[in-house]
Amino acid sequence: MLLGIDLGATNLRIGRVLSGKIETIKQAPIDQTDDPDTLINQILSLIESCWHPAIGSIGVGVPSVVDVDRGIVYDVQNIPSWKEVHLKDILEERFSVSTSVNNDANCFVLGERYFGQAKDKKNVIGLIIGTGFGAGIVLNGRLVSGTNCGAGEVGMLPYRESILEHYCSGQFFERFFGQKGASIYEKAQQGHQEAIDIYSEYAHHISEGIKAVLYAYDPEMILLGGATAQVWSFIEKKVWKGLENFAYPNSLKDLHISPSTLEHVAVLGAAALVLDSTNDNPSN
Repeated sequence: MLLGIDLGATNLRIGRVLSGKIETIKQAPIDQTDDPDTLINQILSLIESCWHPAIGSIGVGVPSVVDVDRGIVYDVQNIPSWKEVHLKDILEERFSVSTSVNNDANCFVLGERYFGQAKDKKNVIGLIIGTGFGAGIVLNGRLVSGTNCGAGEVGMLPYRESILEHYCSGQFFERFFGQKGASIYEKAQQGHQEAIDIYSEYAHHISEGIKAVLYAYDPEMILLGGATAQVWSFIEKKVWKGLENFAYPNSLKDLHISPSTLEHVAVLGAAALVLDSTNDNPSN
């Protein structure tokens, strides 16, 4: 039995995983304070609420860069109080089981790699497009984290007058239109032209973000997570239209882009961290 923890920008989810299926899931909004220990205590409390003595390891996905070997979390962009948190040590001391910590986008793509649409794929990008814009990378069947677990932080790439994340995430709607993404989605469903036009502009930026991913990694599949996966039907055609001027059109012929359909994929992926660390060839 494994325990997977998905520490998102706004929500915390913890699940017990057995044979690739979630047995129990607990979730709560993140307690945002200036005290880093407040969130640590919240995590510990939620783990205890679903603990089982058969749990053999813990995997944690966080929205930031990580020292994977030591399990230290650095500079969480959407949780300002977390500058340097020795999360692996904290959890291993408390629960006495091995713990792995990695970036949440890496956990997302691992969830798909082991349990979802990417089981038979060797070169896959998992794009989490919600509060932020980050990529998990599997190349030649292996997770690529980089030296500082910073591989895939494509949202931080320069774009226009700022960075891609400001245009290719939920931040776009609030920064430039003063509205929540959920509100835009509801209006678009009702056929409001203004909302539809906003989505058209958003789709253009998503295309530019996907181009950056294609140039960098040349995947065979891109899987979408986060809120944008839910609105894919509104932007899919326009995103593909925006890719028509991609410099290497042959790379698009067999490219598959689709939203993730795996429930609690990041929790499953966090649990899969231990599998990835012990399996030299996950395609087998």
